[in-house]
Amino acid sequence: MNSLSRAMLLGLAIAAGMNAQALSGPALVNALGQGGYVIVMRHASSPRETPDAKTTNPDNVNHERQLDETGRTTAIAFGKALRDLKIPIGEVLSSPTYRALETIRLAQLPMPKTVPELGENGQSMKEAKESQAAWLRKAVTQLPKQSNTILVTHFPNMSAAFPEDTSGLTDGEALVFGPDGKGGSAVVARVKIEEWPKLPR
Repeated sequence: MNSLSRAMLLGLAIAAGMNAQALSGPALVNALGQGGYVIVMRHASSPRETPDAKTTNPDNVNHERQLDETGRTTAIAFGKALRDLKIPIGEVLSSPTYRALETIRLAQLPMPKTVPELGENGQSMKEAKESQAAWLRKAVTQLPKQSNTILVTHFPNMSAAFPEDTSGLTDGEALVFGPDGKGGSAVVARVKIEEWPKLPR
């Protein structure tokens, strides 16, 4: 292979990498409006401390971590944005934790199915199991038709599965996976939870 051919292949590879995260603004809204994507998001903002008897939500019977005011506000706005943008949501899969399910409830997403692989390994969430990372990497290849799938999980799970795409991932931030053109999927966008309401209608 001569130097020109190598340069062309390198250029194509760089272009492919750029296209993998090229969707934003109107293009992202239009793509999601047609369905066919998997949105993997970290639950909305939640303090690391578990609530005491005075501050725990009435339905938080196990006194798990729950969303703070920022988390509640952004979760509500996120769900409203999806509806205003007419982004169809089909299946919703969730960590069994209270804070993940609270994110979904406040966003008024469809009834979720809880999945152990999206959950935490104890309150510390220090690291995810490789089996969880493998499950998540497979899940994002199962692109739906005519709607979008949402998975709500935790940072360690996302970081273990997608280490190159999760640096600095904030509470509620999402990775959007779409077709990679080779029969698999790739990250096509990264959206902070507070950015959804700002997307163009």
